[in-house]
This record gives sequence, C-alpha cells and structure tokens, in this order.
Amino acid sequence: MITMDDIVREGHDSLRQKTEPMTLPPSDEDHHTLEEMVQFLKNSQDEEMAEKHNLRPGVGLAAPQLGLSKRMMAVHFTDENDRHYSYGLFNPKIHSHSVERTYLPNGEGCLSVDREVPGIVPRYARITVKATTLEGEDIKLRLKGFAAIVFQHEIDHLNGVMFYDHINDEDPLTPPEDAVSVDELT
Repeated sequence: MITMDDIVREGHDSLRQKTEPMTLPPSDEDHHTLEEMVQFLKNSQDEEMAEKHNLRPGVGLAAPQLGLSKRMMAVHFTDENDRHYSYGLFNPKIHSHSVERTYLPNGEGCLSVDREVPGIVPRYARITVKATTLEGEDIKLRLKGFAAIVFQHEIDHLNGVMFYDHINDEDPLTPPEDAVSVDELT
C-alpha cells in the first residue's frame, strides 16, 4: 500500500525530469504500481483510511511523485457536474487544447509540496487527452473545467513541471486577462 512516506517531496530529482513514453503492454510490476496509485487516491479520500494511515487527500498522482521516471498517472475524483473520473493511465498525452484558459480561484496544491503556495495557476479550459488504461484500452477523453485542470497538473509532473511554475511571480494572485475562474466556465 502506498502511503505519504512513498511520495517524494519538492527538491527530489524525479520531479524535474521529463519521462519517456512507456513500452506497452506494461510489465506486471508497472501495472501493479499503477493500480496501487489509484488505490492510494481512493484511500486518501476515505476519512477512516486517511486518518488511520495519515494520508493527505489527493485527486491525482503521477509516477515521478513516487520517484519513478515512468509515464503513468492516476486520478480519482468527481467534477462539478457529478461526473466521476477514476483512471490509471499509461502514456497520457494532451492531444489538443482550447485557447481559453481557466484556473482554480483558491490555487492548486500537490501531494509533493508540503507548503501553501498562493497564486493563480492558469490552465487550458478544455483539453483532449489520449492514453492507455489499466485494462489496455486506448482512450480519448474530452475534459473541461476541474477535470481538465487535474489532468494538466498530473501530465505536468510527467514533463518535470510543478504547478507553481505557472504562477506569475510579479503578480501571483491576479488572474490572467484571458482566463476565467473554473466556477464561471460554461
């Protein structure tokens, strides 16, 4: 079982390295690791499990956060339209994105960052992601709003990018002119 002790924190080399696409089908070990990543997210959102194992709640996890330079990510959350997302994905890639941008009004957090980092993190409002699921199915997901933000955050990890790299150092709390709050997206 993955716990917070398995998650590397900012400053660890793996968080700044770009991962290479994985050869599929994955090894049994990689498949098992990705299953465990999804389970960690489920456990972290279960109050009893989280308290028992001292887990911080998370909606996404990327392999580099476990110190692994592998193009794998997991998500488990429900968006603002009550659509449920629970995936373990190999080789996720943003295939296309909108010009319009969005952001979470309260900023973003990360399981690998133990401090508050105030600031607006601009993201594409809509993206299309292609990936291979744990079941070996090639999928294409059209995502918007919160779902698009979560996927971009995790895919950034696969490219060695941290969420705070997107924050404007000069004016961290002012949204970019071309971005709307995720709450205002239609």
